[in-house]
Amino acid sequence: MGLAIPSVGVLGAEGYSTVPSPFSMDHDTFRDLGYHLVDTLATYLDKLPQEPVYRPLPETVRRELEIMNVPANGVAAQEVIDDFMRLVLPYGRGQNHPCFAAFVDPAASKLSMLAAFASAVTNTSGAGGNYAAIYVERAAVRWLMELIGFPQDGSDGVLLGGGSDANRHCLEVARQWAAKVNGFDIRTDGLHGQPRLTMYMSDEGHSCLEKAAFTLGLGAPRKVSADADFRMDLASLRAAVAADRRAGHRPFLVAANAGSVKTGAIDPLAELADFCQQDGLWLHVDGAYGGFGVLDSRLTGLYSGLERADSVALDPHKWLAVAIGASCAMVRDGALLQDTYKLIPSYLRLPAGQGFAGEVWYSHRSAEQTRDSGRALKTFWNIQLAGRSGLEAHVRRHIDLARYLEQVVEASPDMELVASGPLTAVCFRYAPAGLRDEDGLALLNQGIVADVQIGGQAFLAGADIRGRYAIRSCALHYALDESHVHAIVSAVREAGQRRLAAVPIQAASAPATAGLPAAGADARCTS
Repeated sequence: MGLAIPSVGVLGAEGYSTVPSPFSMDHDTFRDLGYHLVDTLATYLDKLPQEPVYRPLPETVRRELEIMNVPANGVAAQEVIDDFMRLVLPYGRGQNHPCFAAFVDPAASKLSMLAAFASAVTNTSGAGGNYAAIYVERAAVRWLMELIGFPQDGSDGVLLGGGSDANRHCLEVARQWAAKVNGFDIRTDGLHGQPRLTMYMSDEGHSCLEKAAFTLGLGAPRKVSADADFRMDLASLRAAVAADRRAGHRPFLVAANAGSVKTGAIDPLAELADFCQQDGLWLHVDGAYGGFGVLDSRLTGLYSGLERADSVALDPHKWLAVAIGASCAMVRDGALLQDTYKLIPSYLRLPAGQGFAGEVWYSHRSAEQTRDSGRALKTFWNIQLAGRSGLEAHVRRHIDLARYLEQVVEASPDMELVASGPLTAVCFRYAPAGLRDEDGLALLNQGIVADVQIGGQAFLAGADIRGRYAIRSCALHYALDESHVHAIVSAVREAGQRRLAAVPIQAASAPATAGLPAAGADARCTS
């Protein structure tokens, strides 16, 4: 028996079609709300450098959000926006502030913010077909390959939500390849009962690689020790691969760093490419944070071998100032990328040239069907806006300012440089004269990080550097300058001095500002 359809009479005299949708909005209201919102947000962005980097979420706001019920009746659009302004906007994590340096989540350019809005207006899925958004993504991926020197002939790529997504994506494609090499099909056979596929990563590698390994059924990856410069040690890698082969494992992938998240270390990519080629291993390069460092001609040699990788993960929403989230997984064997994901149900069998169907389908290159086309537009617009020369200058600026931060730290008698790499990550600590106990320094600097985050002058995080706790700065705001470097150091010093005043150490120390290079402006984040 078919589903019973109520008669029109049951609906009342007007019927469904004449009842306005709660989502309807007339054009004038949309324009007025849009203009008001843009004006308000532009004012917010203009004032942001003078505001605290981070404001702790008030208990009253947290509680209001936690107990808020679904409204019984709709709320006016202006009231919805007003709630956002009151409850959400003032209490973000602080990424758009120049002195946010805790994580590799830099500020979004204002143009990429507009791109996010524009793509929402088109509301176009990036799944595939013969429409413009698909070719914008194709261009964005091609441009990203060109910028880092990744070969385009036969290669393919797809834009995703973040670096963890891009790295996992590349590992999924590598797993597909490894299964074929070892005589089984991951799509039909799975991993159960098959030889153990083993991957290798530096002990300085990002945790998302480890997470990808165990969620992909690969088990824990082999952690390879790093050398004194935090780069993967090739001799240790060779020994680990040989030992696993003797144990009956099937080594298949080496995940290298092109900018480790803690120190910015770049693994010896050329040597790793040689080793992987000789041993029949897949070379994946995690360049989510540091891959764009290749744009600084002073560092290009460190990236030799990147062009020989089988796959690379990049994050435009990190160093390219694209609004969150936009990452890219690129694979040298483009056909293999589609072999990994392509699955076409009957309702999606659309021969090219018929209707809207086209030849390019990004749903065949990822696990997503409906896809955010805004990733492509944000990336496309930012690269257009800057051009290659602008991006080169943008990257060089941050690297120069990281070296300047190191100079400031090393010139300060109460600061100590713990680790640095060739990129923008700088690890240091507050270490006043007379306090050299490692446990004491760790506790002091952990407290400093907490105080600085809450204090609002800067936003930093901590990292374990071979058993030593360090404060890590990785500032990547597009407007970063020397004054922000001094603001970061000052925030650390002031927090440290306050803590020492509460529990003083029994030692004399040099004046807190002795030896500091002169700042270009005062130590507040005001630009």
